[in-house]
Order: sequence, then structure tokens, then C-alpha cells
Amino acid sequence: MIIADEVLDGRDAVLAAVDRHPFVRHSLPRHKPARGWRVGDAVCWLLPTARGPVGGAIGTPDRAVELAGALATERMFGTGRWVHLPRLDPATLGTGPVVEAYEDWNFLWTTTASPPQPGEERVVRLTEADHPALTALIDESFPTSTARPGDPRVVDWYGIRDGDRLIACGADRTRGEVGFLAGLTVAPEYRGRGLGAALTAGMTRALAARYDTVALGVYPVNAAAIRLYRRLGYTGTFPLTSVRFG
Repeated sequence: MIIADEVLDGRDAVLAAVDRHPFVRHSLPRHKPARGWRVGDAVCWLLPTARGPVGGAIGTPDRAVELAGALATERMFGTGRWVHLPRLDPATLGTGPVVEAYEDWNFLWTTTASPPQPGEERVVRLTEADHPALTALIDESFPTSTARPGDPRVVDWYGIRDGDRLIACGADRTRGEVGFLAGLTVAPEYRGRGLGAALTAGMTRALAARYDTVALGVYPVNAAAIRLYRRLGYTGTFPLTSVRFG
């Protein structure tokens, strides 16, 4: 049984309870229903979504984990769905539903456009005609990417060309009111030339023209990428563990 200090009805109520934290602003799509629960400083939310993460929690880790665990025990998240939690050891979820998988990652954000980077002017918005080239590049350089042409979660694609060849790309996968970069990659033989910085800066500038905050996700083991993103202004950090319940 979920014993909450407050039941939160709707997106605005959840955002107010977390003081409009950038990660929650990103996580809650506009114009879609959401509900949440608050226990102390911990807030957990649930989305009636057909695909993608189904919910998350924020606040003091122990309390957020306790609240999310209570919802998981009540089967509120659904089998096989991902839930975003503050960084944790999955063993701390206790005797509730089995955790089938988990991954640690960092949500980084900036409230300013990145400093100008050499080659940034080469970043262009792509069209549906570029989908075959995008697929070929992603298969070669980032085969595990979940950002793919045809994915309805992708708002726009951006890229850099060398002549007729697409050599770098990234997806605008904004879902809430925070611009979100995903699937950033550079062709292997073109790495080390500053194209990653140019692509990230160009996309950040494009999204910063439409949103007051721009964010991206990165694995904590990718130290080189984190250094790059810090240099480009992504100084806000929220460490997360995403878990999938069985």
C-alpha cells in the first residue's frame, strides 16, 4: 500500500512539487496526463505511455527508492518497463519485484548556448531524404543507439557532411519543455577532428533558441564525453540509475 504525504494530480502538480527540476521537466511530456506521489522531499511520477520510460523518482535517494519500491510492489510500473531513479545500488530496492536490468547514467543540462566551436557552421538540419544515410552512419558508428530514423520520439535530425557523405549526426529527442540531444555520433575515421564538439555546440545553439534549458544523457564511464560536455556548458548534473522491473 502506498502511503503518501500528497497525491499529485497532473503534470503541473508534479512539477510544482519538485520545484520544476530540469530532469522532471524533461521527463513529463507536454499535454499528456501524469500523476505522482510525494513523501517528504521525494516525488515519484507515473506516465500512461505506450513506449519509453514509464516513470521516475527524485529526492533524497533512500526516500525516493522507498517510494518507487512501493509503487513497484503495487505493480504500478508494469512488467518490463524502465523507471528512472536517483543513483543507487539496485540491491537497496529490497524484497519487491525483481530488477531485470539496470544502467547508470548522468543527465546533464545547460541554460546557455555553448561557446562557438570551429566547424559549428557545418551543422545542418536533416530531412527524411537523409534517413538512409543516417541509418548507415548509426549502424557503423553507434550501433547500440536507441535514436533511429523513423522513431516517433525524434523531433529533428542534425548532421555534418563531408561532400555528399554524412559523417556526424545527432537527434533532437525533446519530449517535455527541455531540449534534449540524443544519439550523437561521428564516423570512426573522422573522430579526433573536433566534429563532436561542433555537432554538440551547433545542436545546443539550435535548441537553446527554442528552450530555456537544453540537456543530454551520458554514461559516467565516458569520461572524455563528459569533459567535452562540461566545456560546452553542460554543468548541471543529475546522476541516475534506470531500472527495469520484472
